[in-house]
Amino acid sequence: FIPSITPQGYSGSSGPLALESGRDDGSSHTRAGNSPPKCKCMISLFGFSAGSAGYKVMDRGGKIRCNFSDMGVNTREKMEHVRDSKTGSSGIPVKVVTNLFGLSMPREWQLYQYHVKFNPELESKRLKAALVYNHPVFKGKPVVFDGVSTLFLAHKQENEVTELFCETQRGETVKIIITLTHQLQSSSPVSIQFLNVTFKKVLKKLSMHQIGQNFYSPSDPVEIPQHKLTLWPGFAVSVGQYENRVMVCADVSHKVLRNESVLEFMTSLYQNVDRARFPEMCEKELVGLIVLTRYNNKTYRIDDIEWSVKATDSFEKRDGTQITYEQYYKQQYDLVLTDLNQPMLVSELKKGRNIDKPRVVHLVPELCYMTGLSSRAKSNFHLMKDLAQEMHLSPETRHQRLSRLADNIQRLLSEFAFPLFLILQCMPMNAGDWLRDMRNMKIIRVARLENWMVVCTHRNMDMTHDLVNCLRRVGGPMGFHIEYPRVVQVPDSPLAFVRVLQQNVNPEQQLVLCVLPSDQKDCYDSVKKFVSLEQPIPSQCVLARTLSKQRMMMSVATKMALQIACKLGGELWAVEIPLKSLMVVGIDVNKDAVAKGTSVVGFVASTNASITRWYSHCVIQKAGTMTADCLKVCMEGAINKWQTCNGELPARVIVYRDGIGNGQLRMVVDYEVPQLLSVLNECSGGFRPKLSVVIVRKQTLCRFFTEANRNLQNPPVGTVIDTEATRPEWYDFFLISQNARQGSVNPTYYNVIYDDNGLKPDHMQRLTYKLCHLYFNWTGLIRVPAPCQYASKLTFLVGQSIHREPSLELADKLYYL
Repeated sequence: FIPSITPQGYSGSSGPLALESGRDDGSSHTRAGNSPPKCKCMISLFGFSAGSAGYKVMDRGGKIRCNFSDMGVNTREKMEHVRDSKTGSSGIPVKVVTNLFGLSMPREWQLYQYHVKFNPELESKRLKAALVYNHPVFKGKPVVFDGVSTLFLAHKQENEVTELFCETQRGETVKIIITLTHQLQSSSPVSIQFLNVTFKKVLKKLSMHQIGQNFYSPSDPVEIPQHKLTLWPGFAVSVGQYENRVMVCADVSHKVLRNESVLEFMTSLYQNVDRARFPEMCEKELVGLIVLTRYNNKTYRIDDIEWSVKATDSFEKRDGTQITYEQYYKQQYDLVLTDLNQPMLVSELKKGRNIDKPRVVHLVPELCYMTGLSSRAKSNFHLMKDLAQEMHLSPETRHQRLSRLADNIQRLLSEFAFPLFLILQCMPMNAGDWLRDMRNMKIIRVARLENWMVVCTHRNMDMTHDLVNCLRRVGGPMGFHIEYPRVVQVPDSPLAFVRVLQQNVNPEQQLVLCVLPSDQKDCYDSVKKFVSLEQPIPSQCVLARTLSKQRMMMSVATKMALQIACKLGGELWAVEIPLKSLMVVGIDVNKDAVAKGTSVVGFVASTNASITRWYSHCVIQKAGTMTADCLKVCMEGAINKWQTCNGELPARVIVYRDGIGNGQLRMVVDYEVPQLLSVLNECSGGFRPKLSVVIVRKQTLCRFFTEANRNLQNPPVGTVIDTEATRPEWYDFFLISQNARQGSVNPTYYNVIYDDNGLKPDHMQRLTYKLCHLYFNWTGLIRVPAPCQYASKLTFLVGQSIHREPSLELADKLYYL
């Protein structure tokens, strides 16, 4: 059986598989943007029934992307209105090509599970695995062994019980007895995991190194010398059970490496800071960063710095002998350390099975290279532009790289003698940007700005007056009346800004605007802490560097005027929402940047029928998990606020939950949804609002393209994919709600896990698309519904700058924009 890859839709004789949508219902969706094109599959594909989830395939080292703990969660079967069909019917027909490769396997293909017994008994898992993987019967074939007693094979042995013999390096003969115990269908979770492990091995045979969950090619680097950066090209690959069949999802990925070792960074820092503060500053800059050790291409998180441990110190090897770090790296990797007095970096490894205490590894700064980009680098326009030219690939370039990957994988699958076909699937304008229009269009509602204060340094006084004049000029056509503020000068220091605010801010003031002389985080954080905690008042900060570009002043003033209007409780624009008495909620959870083991929950809910006013609540959890255990308190506050503003309870509540990682779906279904339901069930008056809960994921491997003039391009904004690339046990869909100005667009994935509102799929998808228009901090469409983005901004401000729960006096204002 010879496997082959035919990327249908790109090349091959069978041609593209087209998707056709239903009729266009002609209804008006929004005041900006088009109605979402819908895709409905017109092809028949072979599918498998769900298999057993009772087994787990283990592999030697490394992570794989498939979310096995989510595979057993079936939420769709409880929703009667989408049990038979979850696809929409309205929209414009669009043919879409995606990066999903269908795994076409023989109908009779199964995964075979065997029990393995060694005679004599062996204690070492490593030795057991070596004997199994290197045996001639299994060598070069797709095999997965857990190192204990369970073996998975893609080929069935002739006999149910097979005896094999092999020798150890010491010349001892070992008998291996393998007994067939189970035969698993290709769609079972265990088979899916087996296929993921197999593809992981294939990628390693392509000389790719696994870092995290992705695979990269260090031998084919892209150098960006002007910024001392290196890019490793690579791929993210995952096998999963989709709507009708098992498929492989592959996408291009890049690893950003700095051509600067940790030792070089520490040396540079030592030369630029006070010597007494060097250890403190060094730990502040380095702890929490991810570094790469190029001698073994592994990544580690820096958890601490051992200033007392040097390269000349000794440690104990596994065999009990002592060796210095200097000698170890010379013997093991032939590396010579140049600085023997450098301290050691400490990284805590994850706890393994049967290990109570965390294991610690010491790393040499000279051999560790920093990954990712610093906040200073991200603010460098030229660096980010040069990086985008390499990383933001056009649909055509992305397709070419994936096609080459498919060819290479097919070649190695043939060597594996693995009966698989890989077939690239097909399935079924411009984003709105109304910044210029906002200068001449009146916003819906905003208070007059009459009592406000501006704080700036003497050096920035002239540009501050220019900014105020521009704000007053752009505010008039918007219907935003801005009086001239009180201007206060301060010395150039963070403490001076806070001192002036303490002396001059009073509860009657509407706003404080600070023109910051530099991008020092301490200054910004101290200002935000004061106006969010001690004296709750909306605030606006702007860098003097931003105001120094006179040609951009009107554009900057327009954006600032819109932000300030939001922070005063204003409503900028709206879209048509046919559903009456609807409250939408956005929830996001992020980690606190300073307090380890602490997470920040952001909860933002609409308070009016047009979904233009918001109630914001932030809670800090000490547990440090991404699970929100405060939703009952937050939902009670939101319901009470809605009732105060509207005189009645909302008829419907739709919650968009962002910040959910892989494998956390069960936690949301079993723990978070009941918190929300308990509040609605306790509503007074015998009326219970109906609830829907939607998981939002911005990070997804799936990409979608349309064909035009024999080239691939990004799909139209508003495109919905709700079949083939989705999961049969979930009520889920993909939505492309923003335009990619450069490279390939990223779809957003939505999974409705609870729904007693009974909305049709068309209506749920269309509402989600409309909510992507309502983020007031961007005059255009965004990737996620507005309440999710508001919740994300709220958690970012608290987790990065405030580190405490903001005053609820600001809850009815978007003070965190």
